Formats: sequence, C-alpha cells, structure tokens
Amino acid sequence: MGKCYSFEGVLLIAEVVSDSSTRKDDDCTAKYGRYGVPVYLVVAPCAAEVVPTRLTRTGYITAHRHQHGTGKLPIDLADGRTFTRDLDGLPRPEPEAGAR
Repeated sequence: MGKCYSFEGVLLIAEVVSDSSTRKDDDCTAKYGRYGVPVYLVVAPCAAEVVPTRLTRTGYITAHRHQHGTGKLPIDLADGRTFTRDLDGLPRPEPEAGAR
C-alpha cells in the first residue's frame, strides 16, 4: 500500500472541469478551502480558460481568468516556489458547425 499524505502539504490542486459539473466543482471548492489548500486551479476546456483562485480567510478569490493560448501562467506557491502552466498547449473548443 502507498504512503498517505495530508492536505497540510498540498500547495495547489488543479482540476479539469466540464460545463455539466458546476455543482460538483462548488462542492470541491468548499472542501479544498476547509482543508486549507492555498491555490485551486480550475481548467475549463469548454470555456477555453484557466482560473487560478487563492484561499483567503473568507474563502477563495479569483484574480483573473486566463484564456487558452495566451502564453505561460506563473502561480506563486505558499512555499516560495512558482508553478508555471503553459496555456499554449491546452486544447481549445471546436467551433460549432455552421457558426461564424
């Protein structure tokens, strides 16, 4: 059996979400905040955006939404390191048939 870890050592959680999972995502946000996860990064392929949120005393706050294909997104972590997500390699939604 593998080693178990606690939430105390988690610096960032990233999650890929779908349009149909909004309620589940709200539940995850509350749970991660309760355990003190400092950064929750939401990748939303259908919206072609990445949303980093930071934990504060009153819950998670969102600074900016970042579109796929807009370069690198540096995220400062609680231990002083920086996590960088390359947004250029993320998939973009396919245009709907007949859309202009």
